[in-house]
Amino acid sequence: MDQAVLSIVIIGIAVVLFATEKIPLAMTALFAALAMAIFGIIGYREALSGFGSPTVMLVVGMIIIGKAIFETGLAQLIGNSIFQRVGSDERRFMFVIVIVASVLSGFLSNTATVAMFMPIIASVAAQSKGKITKKNTFMALGFAAVLGGNTTLVGSTPQLVAQGILAQTEGVRTLGFFEISLAAVPMVFILLIYLAVFGYSYMKKVFDFPEVEDASFDQSVEEFQAKDPKKMIIAGLVLLGCVAGFVMEIWNVGVIAILGAAIVIVTGCIDEKKAYQSVDWSTVVILGAAIGFSQGLDVSGGGQLITDGILSVMGGENASAFWVMSAIVVISVGLGNVMSHTATAAMMTPIVINLAQAIGANPISFVLAAVIGCNLAFATPVGTVPVTMTLVGGYRFTDYTKVGGILTIFLTIALCLIIPIVYGL
Repeated sequence: MDQAVLSIVIIGIAVVLFATEKIPLAMTALFAALAMAIFGIIGYREALSGFGSPTVMLVVGMIIIGKAIFETGLAQLIGNSIFQRVGSDERRFMFVIVIVASVLSGFLSNTATVAMFMPIIASVAAQSKGKITKKNTFMALGFAAVLGGNTTLVGSTPQLVAQGILAQTEGVRTLGFFEISLAAVPMVFILLIYLAVFGYSYMKKVFDFPEVEDASFDQSVEEFQAKDPKKMIIAGLVLLGCVAGFVMEIWNVGVIAILGAAIVIVTGCIDEKKAYQSVDWSTVVILGAAIGFSQGLDVSGGGQLITDGILSVMGGENASAFWVMSAIVVISVGLGNVMSHTATAAMMTPIVINLAQAIGANPISFVLAAVIGCNLAFATPVGTVPVTMTLVGGYRFTDYTKVGGILTIFLTIALCLIIPIVYGL
């Protein structure tokens, strides 16, 4: 069998396994990378080279730093100081959640951000005597965390996967730390407008089920306190220092993140064993393996074969860059709502790079169309972990389709319009 076709078969099997999750996502990615080597498409060294990439080191380091922010109580302190000043107006309370969660998720784990705010929201809801409810705020929290995670290079895994693949692809550059913000920040504003104009009132009508009581959230806001003010300050300074380092490009991003992680461990902001345990090794494996199997797709010519097939449908090399980019957005949004957004980014990135190069378009624009698109997974509760976590609010699957589906349509249209304006085609 031709190597190009064989690489596509491997990727096709991986897509099915990613979508069905018959085996863990990380193992699917690893098997796909190893299959590329076993069948002689690339060497074993190339198949596993992604695990030593700066992008993987960036993920590991920032996860540890983010965990230290939570361990020292800094994140909880920020949350408390804001929520204690909001009062019992539910609409205003929800807006504060969206804004704060969006900001924090750009620099910390969006999953951890949701996990931190859920008990705080539950406590405030309990104290409000029904004026504030979990069911009218949890879903908005999940949406905000996902969109906020889009605003920086380290906010969510899809852009990190794409960054790793870009770094291994000749002829294209990598993403800047805040480059994705130009398109992602407007997405957050659209969420706020949606909630203000239509979403909040609509949610109150759709969520016609009784408030869910969950003992796991019965925590007092006062429980979240800084364990050690000095360590809290150190963790905050390390985070700010890393961000400054990324922006100024002082060193390799992986070196900066690992150095920051080492500092928070050495200074006791987080225990060494707990730091290792905090790393989402599944994400690390998916990221490292994705870089490997994407190389196989590229080297074999499989990516070019897929590109030629798509272009033949859309008018060949003279296809409109705008319509090709819009198709990428729609496909990414669709896949992101039914399978892991990380897996979607891993599958789409090498393909869209080839598409851009084939028609002379800007590869960064096409990559961001796929990356941000696969994060617009609000029509189902399965695409992203932060949204899945909100299921404890008592929501039904159709609640996401009704409330999140409309938001997803608005954001999809907006993304198709924003990318050409901000990044060019």
